[in-house]
Amino acid sequence: MRYDPIDPQLFIENRRRLAARLPPNSIAVLNSNDVMPTSADGVHPFVQQTDLFYLSGIDQEESTLVLFPDAREEKHRQVLFLRETSDQIALWEGWKYTPEEGTAVSGVKTVFWNSEFQSVFRGLAAQAERIFLNSNEHPRAGAVVETRDARFGKWCREAFPLHHYGRLAPILHDLRAVKSPVEIERIRQAVDITGQAFRRLLGFIRPGVWEYEIEAEIWHEFLRRRSRGPAFQTIVASGPETCTLHYVKNDKQCREGDLVLIDFGAEYSNYAGDLTRTVPVGGRFSPRQRAVYDAVLRVQKAAIQMLRPGSTLETVNEAVGRIVEAELIGLGLLDPAAVQAQPKDKPLYKKYFPHGLSHHLGLDVHDYGDRFRPFEAGMVFTCEPGIYIREEGIGVRIENDILITDQGPVDLAADVPCEADEIEALMRRPQA
Repeated sequence: MRYDPIDPQLFIENRRRLAARLPPNSIAVLNSNDVMPTSADGVHPFVQQTDLFYLSGIDQEESTLVLFPDAREEKHRQVLFLRETSDQIALWEGWKYTPEEGTAVSGVKTVFWNSEFQSVFRGLAAQAERIFLNSNEHPRAGAVVETRDARFGKWCREAFPLHHYGRLAPILHDLRAVKSPVEIERIRQAVDITGQAFRRLLGFIRPGVWEYEIEAEIWHEFLRRRSRGPAFQTIVASGPETCTLHYVKNDKQCREGDLVLIDFGAEYSNYAGDLTRTVPVGGRFSPRQRAVYDAVLRVQKAAIQMLRPGSTLETVNEAVGRIVEAELIGLGLLDPAAVQAQPKDKPLYKKYFPHGLSHHLGLDVHDYGDRFRPFEAGMVFTCEPGIYIREEGIGVRIENDILITDQGPVDLAADVPCEADEIEALMRRPQA
């Protein structure tokens, strides 16, 4: 088994919390992701729809969860539908859930094969007044591929046009923003695997290696530590590409005197880690690189202390912007007089720090959460300031993952090297 199993009590509690938010006589339906095709008979590796996983722990295609808290028969208040396996499927694809295994993983006692879905669901819909549908309403979502949830929504509205319909996304965005102790431990494991990969890289990076070779080392360490692989597309950007925020070609040779910026994160049990480190290819920062690096690290240390209950992303970003502004003046990149005269809605520091400080982290690397919602204990955020000087080919970003607690921020990546002296010392160490 790749992962330590999750106690189904997590999913039972998640379903209970969702059910408590539904109006009377409401059904909620969630579907798995599709297996996405490439061409010919090829497919991409399957990645589960995270809402379905959050509520069931089921990590398999063609799965559907139906919740009907007010169903007349108790057995229909939570129903899981699975792809029916066969000897032929077992021969070509291997193991799939049996109904008993679906119950053991999810805690859902009633499990049917998909062939029974329409007959069961029509009977339940006749009892219900409202049907809550799921959809991807993440503010950064831009996918054009029709999802299984979207197809179900079309069918459902045609089959039951007189029902009232509701959106699950706002409820799930609210619930998933605060992580349980079990979820926090999974995120911690993903971060730890990511940190171990970084330590591996410090003994590998040298002039002449290619960015894709660095990426290969990351994959190797992730897989050997029981991750399924990266939680998102890995960025290995050297030289001028350190100033390209979402550079993913990873096809250049790393050269003496350049920096290499690595933004990467392991997946563990469907939960994501997300770290960024910037290191000198030759093992030693130049004086200018060191000045920029130390400035970013000072910003990060100050920003981490702001991630406390009651703050918001808006207020923290505003405060961090002022700190970045001061560091840029110190680096000779901004003129104090020009800063004093700048338009409030167009701060000059944005030229060198164009992105936000932070995002929610969890089952998705850009996890659910309202940026206007005050921080609460149990939320997990990245903290990733950067300074990008395109005219000098110097880009530095440092990113850690921070747990909000009532006692103050907890850096889940505190053991991952980030001080410039420590990075240089580890890069000089003979490779094992």
